[in-house]
Amino acid sequence: SNSGATPHIQPLEMDLDNSEPNPRAEAMKLIFGAGGIYAAFLYYGSLQEDVFLFKAADGSTFQFAWFLSTIEAAANTVVGYLGRKFIGGTEGLPLKQFFITGASQVFAKAFTSLALAKGLSFPVTTLAKSGKMAPVMAGQLLLGGDSYSVREYVQVAAIIFGTALLSLGKKKGGPSQSTPLGVVFILISLVMDGITGGVQKRLKADMSRIGMNPKPYDFMFYTNVSMCCVAFVISVALNEITAGYNFCANNPDVLKLVIQFSICSALGQSFIFYTVAHFDPLVCSTITTTRKIFSVLLSIFLKGHKLTTQGWTGVSIAVIGILSEVHSKLMHTRTKLKAKTSMAVEQRMSNTDAHDVIIEETVFA
Repeated sequence: SNSGATPHIQPLEMDLDNSEPNPRAEAMKLIFGAGGIYAAFLYYGSLQEDVFLFKAADGSTFQFAWFLSTIEAAANTVVGYLGRKFIGGTEGLPLKQFFITGASQVFAKAFTSLALAKGLSFPVTTLAKSGKMAPVMAGQLLLGGDSYSVREYVQVAAIIFGTALLSLGKKKGGPSQSTPLGVVFILISLVMDGITGGVQKRLKADMSRIGMNPKPYDFMFYTNVSMCCVAFVISVALNEITAGYNFCANNPDVLKLVIQFSICSALGQSFIFYTVAHFDPLVCSTITTTRKIFSVLLSIFLKGHKLTTQGWTGVSIAVIGILSEVHSKLMHTRTKLKAKTSMAVEQRMSNTDAHDVIIEETVFA
């Protein structure tokens, strides 16, 4: 019933009231939120690349993607638990659906890590994941019944084409930016992204139908509990728990990278929740999308990726596609805001967009 829905209102409308905001205070909040997201996730990306570029004294490399996913999900679970404890959580959620979304998310993350472990370069991997709308479109067309504009198809095509150009190009005086097995793993990861998008859309629709509105840390906690459990079981089955632990114990430097990587993931999520709570969700979406571009550029300039003309052309085309996607979101949101007829509708739609942003960075970081 409607009366039972009141306790589940998200704390995302806290700054959407009619009072006049203080411009300086708002600017400081934006700097804090955006700065936190950029700092956490730029470092997150750099650490992820460093983990898989690491070479031990005997020449062996870190290959334990499921072990890494277990540690990362565990760190996020702890922060999600603390968030629910201090900010509040929602009781009576359909945990089975959270388990399904968590399982698909951890497969997407693990196969991204496996792509890096098998030699796909970080710039190619990140640009490919920026084309997440391709599998998400497919997943929602099949599972959610959505339709898309010509512009949206062109944007996705630009990202895919640019990534392919970069992937097929060779480094100056070096090997290709990709490997066949790495490409296979990133494609599987993208398929899991599509499944996650479709399943998550159904989850939100079901929540709306039963009058429940999960809070941000509900998503973080329950999905990461599921992710941690799935990753742990697979790690045990593949003997990655023991092998990964031994590798880290014998190589303290990579252990330090893994711990920092997991902490950055959890902190980054918290900054996302802070930003969504204080600003329009599109602000957060723009930050998280553009930071992927900076992650690619930082990797190219700081990690020794020397690109050919073809490689730079691919990067440029993909970046144009990504920026066009951001602009499209801005225009769509502006149009939608004009069409709103009441503050209640505005708050409700903001909550829906906020969930999209939270899910987007959780899955596609």
